[in-house]
Amino acid sequence: MRLPASAYMAEGRVLVQINLVSYNVHGCVGWDGKADPDRVARVLEEVGGDIVALQEVPALERGGEALIQRVTARTGLTAIVGEELLGHFCHYGNTLFTRFKPVRKSTHHLGVARREPRGAIDVELECGPVTLNVIATHLGLSPSERRQQIKRILPLVMQKPCPVVLLGDINEWFTWGRPLRWLHAYFGRPPAPRSFPSLAPTFRLDRVWVSRPSVITHVRAHASPLARAASDHLPVSARAELRWGDYQACSSSSARA
Repeated sequence: MRLPASAYMAEGRVLVQINLVSYNVHGCVGWDGKADPDRVARVLEEVGGDIVALQEVPALERGGEALIQRVTARTGLTAIVGEELLGHFCHYGNTLFTRFKPVRKSTHHLGVARREPRGAIDVELECGPVTLNVIATHLGLSPSERRQQIKRILPLVMQKPCPVVLLGDINEWFTWGRPLRWLHAYFGRPPAPRSFPSLAPTFRLDRVWVSRPSVITHVRAHASPLARAASDHLPVSARAELRWGDYQACSSSSARA
């Protein structure tokens, strides 16, 4: 069931509800070995989402542009492409889709020497009465690589005055890993469903976090037959409830002043 973004009064304060999705699309290659951007777009149409982070999006000339066109056509979301794809640093990268107005965008290099290039999209969005910072990323495969990357991400998160959403494939297989413990120390421990591998989910690699006072609900891995076939990961979705009374200094009107 799709839960559109909404805002309503609760206990005298505006409650903004935003649906967040993180999905590693595996280059749009499913378990059948076929690259099918439209199949991935149909999965996202099933899931619904107001802010969607995709990882392992193919380079633009290798199918990424087709994927972006199909997702925007099926969902009505606007695409924000990571610098990895624009700069052709690697074959795959990050793309963020949103139905909200972006007011600022930057990208951060998270690459580690002798490892695959990695990056993060960092966007500030006007979400009704609330300004939200969103960071979308895909961390590396080695523990030492992830430790370095989290040490770069956390200072970015901590210096932002408004709530921060962190979305992505964290690639942390073990709950006792230091990168995951560092992230939990700042963001807390919202539910994290098993999302990999999609045919028999065992590991909780794909994560949705929101900083500051917030409530994350309806967290789930979308395990439809189409989603199980489209990628080796399942998309993970969550609903964030932001109480405007807790963020008046971060309201859109304040951000524009």
